[in-house]
Amino acid sequence: MNTPSLVLLLLLLMPGWAQAVVFRASIDESVWEMETSRFFCRLSQQVPAFGQALFEHEAGESLRFVLRPTQQDQLAGEVLLMARASSWQPGVAPFNIARVKVEEGGALALSSEAANQMLVALHRGMTPTFSSAHWFSSGEPVEVGISAANFQSAYDDYLGCLTTLLPVNYRQVARTAVLFPSATWRLSDATRERLDLIALYVKTDDSVKSIYVDGHSDNYGRRLLNRDLSKQRAEEVSRYLRSQGIPEEMIITRFHGERYPVVPNSSAENRARNRRVAIRLERD
Repeated sequence: MNTPSLVLLLLLLMPGWAQAVVFRASIDESVWEMETSRFFCRLSQQVPAFGQALFEHEAGESLRFVLRPTQQDQLAGEVLLMARASSWQPGVAPFNIARVKVEEGGALALSSEAANQMLVALHRGMTPTFSSAHWFSSGEPVEVGISAANFQSAYDDYLGCLTTLLPVNYRQVARTAVLFPSATWRLSDATRERLDLIALYVKTDDSVKSIYVDGHSDNYGRRLLNRDLSKQRAEEVSRYLRSQGIPEEMIITRFHGERYPVVPNSSAENRARNRRVAIRLERD
């Protein structure tokens, strides 16, 4: 009998576990793996005979946790997540973390708050445990524990990774519109801050090959003057991006005047939305 099966059998024979199917890595099997980059930090553990537990912190986003079973529909309904004392922590009191609804296919996804509470429990050496009344269609209760063994060094690496994350991810900068007051093309401080983030991301992500900068205006005033104004706005944005280290050959600058409003120019509020420069990143 292999080690995971032996551990599972022993757990099933223990008092209080007779009615539950239990999945949890032994101390020897408890391996935490790290994947790091400027774009994400991932901390994961394989749960023998069940699947993968994954903490992921993407640039510009909050921490998330996913428990993903190897086979679909292993879990169903609502699952209780509790931090329990590990075998080497006699007398440590457990505490509830969250109740989680199982997603279609059997995966479990936690809120950022619950995921952070899991990390706190693991850091304290406890075992976050998911308990469900339904395993497959048999109706047997099941428990999936995330082992804290060998966690500390991986957690230190995870904290180090967080310090190197970019402040934004691709989705947050791939499509951006910066707005301008009427009859002006100068960049505001807020616009410069936004362009700084775009430039930082582009200089980090080698897959971004082109930046399209499109100037627009509202329909107030003469059409030719509006066209010139949209040109000045687009050129001002492109000039600033170049000043932040973006190669000139990456930037495609265009201007359209009042031809492509995002909303009808029927009110002052709508006209303000149309006085814009749209910035679009394109990958390979």
